[in-house]
Amino acid sequence: MHFGIFMEFGLRDGGSEAAAFREGLDLADAAEAWGLDSAWLSEFHFSPERSVLSSPIVVAGALAARTRRMRIGMAVYVLPLNNPLRIAEEAATVDQISGGRFDFGIGRSGFVRSYNSYNIDYGESQGRFDEALQILREAWSGKTFSFDGQFYKVTDAQVVPQPVQQPYPPMRMAATSAGTFKTVAEQGLPLFVGLRGDGLGTLVENIKVYRETWRRSGHDGKGSVFLRVPVYAADTETAAFEEPRDNIIHYFERQARLIAASSPKGGNAERRNTAAELSALSYDDILQDRVAFGTAARLIDRVNEWRDKLGIDGITAETNAGGLLSEAQVKNSLRIITRDVMPAFK
Repeated sequence: MHFGIFMEFGLRDGGSEAAAFREGLDLADAAEAWGLDSAWLSEFHFSPERSVLSSPIVVAGALAARTRRMRIGMAVYVLPLNNPLRIAEEAATVDQISGGRFDFGIGRSGFVRSYNSYNIDYGESQGRFDEALQILREAWSGKTFSFDGQFYKVTDAQVVPQPVQQPYPPMRMAATSAGTFKTVAEQGLPLFVGLRGDGLGTLVENIKVYRETWRRSGHDGKGSVFLRVPVYAADTETAAFEEPRDNIIHYFERQARLIAASSPKGGNAERRNTAAELSALSYDDILQDRVAFGTAARLIDRVNEWRDKLGIDGITAETNAGGLLSEAQVKNSLRIITRDVMPAFK
């Protein structure tokens, strides 16, 4: 079982942007020192109330230079918001600096506001994503190539540097809708999933679709699935459930608002329903199947449960999903995860 953390480099109330970078880099240093397998960087644009991580590829380079063992991932690079040739150069550069420890998580994001600010029609996001993915694979072939698409055109380009990992850094794609699960499987890509929107039952069905499509598409194995989920560890059950209460309630309330506000023009019934469901969650509902909170022993049981039900081979822990936990609480939780939970799965 692979264990990583999902990093937002969050802004605290009254805190500075410099403090957000310092805290994030310090947590990454702790993860490296304590044996965590990976750190995955989110991508947020125009969110001064939440995160400074608008250019995660730059931060990935910083982590590559200050670590020696831990893998560094994108979770995820929003492909339609940038030129794919530039993305290919940046990602290959980080792979070189890290000595081949870079994981390339990709997606197109559901936040329409970012597209609006970049003056890109969200209705073009799938087409742009598909073309970008084709260009990335061509760019990392090491050969001179051209591409003539609807959204991107490339003329006689040979990307330098090339990535250390061949044929390119491992890709992993995020999926939330049933249709996207099929698309990821058809592409033969490993999967990122979460429990933020739909509950465990829906996720079980979507992963079943992913694996059935994977087999029908003729790929080897069954496809890797990493679960991104809020995790909090403490020395006692009382602390593990009470300390993150306000934090996680705030997190799901915020998710409900973001999903409701992220519908493309004309609205989206599925997103409205998801937002309403999240708004109605009680703390007991959240504890039941949307987070992993507890002592080390309880977390081991939870991870085993999800491994059995979902067939996951990796956990990407959101250590401070709502942004309200103290730095000391986050570090203590990570210490318990790496010291007492991870060894049960290695």
